[in-house]
Amino acid sequence: MRVEILGQERRRRWRDDEKLAIVMSVGDAGATITEVAHRHEITRQQIYAWRSELKKKGLLSASSNALFIPLEMKTVQMDAADDERCPGIVELRLNCGRTLRFGSTFDTAALTELIRTVEAA
Repeated sequence: MRVEILGQERRRRWRDDEKLAIVMSVGDAGATITEVAHRHEITRQQIYAWRSELKKKGLLSASSNALFIPLEMKTVQMDAADDERCPGIVELRLNCGRTLRFGSTFDTAALTELIRTVEAA
């Protein structure tokens, strides 16, 4: 068996902003993960690992389709007795296909405004 060493093996170091740019380029103009990986001479698995790493660091949202909607909310003061009667999380699935999760003590007026805002987006 014959082995040739063509050059010095290189180990590149990537900064977080470079990783983010590469991960975010997937899907641009229909680019697949395989195409992006080939363009940057990395493996597809590296892109998946970077995506996971960037999510853990908070540099990449859990959903690339995430949409942040400004909403002004008023806080409601509740006493301990109210909190004990209604513990838990409520999940609400809207007609637009989105899901809202909120505490069961969430103010109904604020919830109504939130639902209208999300459905209008």
